[in-house]
Amino acid sequence: MAKQTLRALLGASLMALASLSQAAEPRVVAITQIVEHPALDAVYQGVKDELAERGYTEGDNLTVMHESAQGNSAIASQIARKFIGDNPDVIVAIATPSAQTVAAAARNIPVVFAAVTDPVGAKLVNDAEAPGANITGVSDMLPIDKHLDMLLRMVPDAKRIGTVYNPGEANAVSLIELLDERLQARGLTLVKGAATKTSEVLGAARSLVGKVDAIYLTTDNTVISAAEAVISVGERAKIPVFAADTATVDRGAVAALGFDYYDHGRQAGVMVARILEGEKPGDMPVETMEKLDLFVNPEAGERMGITIADDVIAEAEEVVKSDK
Repeated sequence: MAKQTLRALLGASLMALASLSQAAEPRVVAITQIVEHPALDAVYQGVKDELAERGYTEGDNLTVMHESAQGNSAIASQIARKFIGDNPDVIVAIATPSAQTVAAAARNIPVVFAAVTDPVGAKLVNDAEAPGANITGVSDMLPIDKHLDMLLRMVPDAKRIGTVYNPGEANAVSLIELLDERLQARGLTLVKGAATKTSEVLGAARSLVGKVDAIYLTTDNTVISAAEAVISVGERAKIPVFAADTATVDRGAVAALGFDYYDHGRQAGVMVARILEGEKPGDMPVETMEKLDLFVNPEAGERMGITIADDVIAEAEEVVKSDK
């Protein structure tokens, strides 16, 4: 009886030690990002900072794996396969192409997407209110009408609005369709320049010269990665360039009305933490961003042939200086 009791106690002790060892193992979050540019980089940093604030410390109780696909969908697929093989606790997919590659293969691993414009249209979820599977996240759907109000306030005589987009990127196509619809409702015309990769953005922007009164850039990752190419065309041709992404104003766009992608990443980080603490992504509705900030760059306006009114500058959350 004594030997049996000793064995039982020893077995219980070993089980307790094993349980303690498992509890001490760091949680693993794998982050895949379609390309590196300021907005998406800010999302990545926001996710990490939110987790840190909630007690998940890298090198202690958290391991973060991070890979960028450098704008290449084939590399995005490779990253997705690698991460699925690594079996992390959560995969964070930044931008639609990365989210689609992960969602197609990660059947049993929780996935949180960020910087995805139309998660239903991209077939990531069937219902934004009740995702019901292993994936949820934060959408960056744009308030197109408010953006057009901003543009027309600064270029009131604009009749033809140009844009550059990647026809192979699902979120870009969704936004262009919405933009076209909203412009038609105002009696305005959309002129499109297609670029399937960053090296084509300059040529697509040049194709708009002489055809448009202003250029508006959505959050298309291919285009935003090469935004300077569009801005250089705008400066040479005196065509003001507006953006949906406020970080693009620092890079030379005239103005943008958008949310802070760092805050967007923090919001996604909250969802990651909730999953690490036991919630199921299928029970978590897709979230959106509400607060919008106006960024203006008066010097960029001058270079592109317009003057931003004082009352607009007074309303701006940030006035960017970018003298050349």
